Amino acid sequence: MPPHTHAIVRTDLLHEGWTKFLVATIRLPDGRTATREIEDHGAAICVLPCNLKRRTAVLVRQFRAPPFYALKEEDTLEAIAGTLEEEDPVDCARREAREEAGLALDTIEYLFTGWTMPGISTERMHFFLGTYVDDIADGRRGGLPHEHEDTLTVETSLAELARLVDAGEINDVKTLLLIQTARLRYPQLFSA
Repeated sequence: MPPHTHAIVRTDLLHEGWTKFLVATIRLPDGRTATREIEDHGAAICVLPCNLKRRTAVLVRQFRAPPFYALKEEDTLEAIAGTLEEEDPVDCARREAREEAGLALDTIEYLFTGWTMPGISTERMHFFLGTYVDDIADGRRGGLPHEHEDTLTVETSLAELARLVDAGEINDVKTLLLIQTARLRYPQLFSA
């Protein structure tokens, strides 16, 4: 593989809030320059909590501005996720499960880490499967008020999750990836 010969010549900050929006000027290997937009908010986690005995999982429903802007979708059904706040990814997964679903995770199995949208974002997401044993308050409201989060806890059978995926009714990619990975690793849990 040839040596990398790209270079960032300059970055201009367009917006800084929960995330940063940058425009980077890149020197290409042939000497030309090009600009690229970058959304920068750092690393994140995503966890699918499962109750192995009951063969259930917990997801959350929440409003997301981009799907609402694009298709007027009022909410999305998603695995629990959030950004790292200078903590270990496993600790972050535990924190997010508590904040979004009021859930205490027993065990956490690391799956993989990957870029979520490498063409635009710096986000690298750590993916996990988690276990819980407590009863869940289906329909519980969660999230952090100061972050304007309003999540609704949804507990469903793993067989129903598989059906929703197969029917094209889950459209959040991180959630699809977690469910399909769990189906490949633990197919016996997803049978009706």
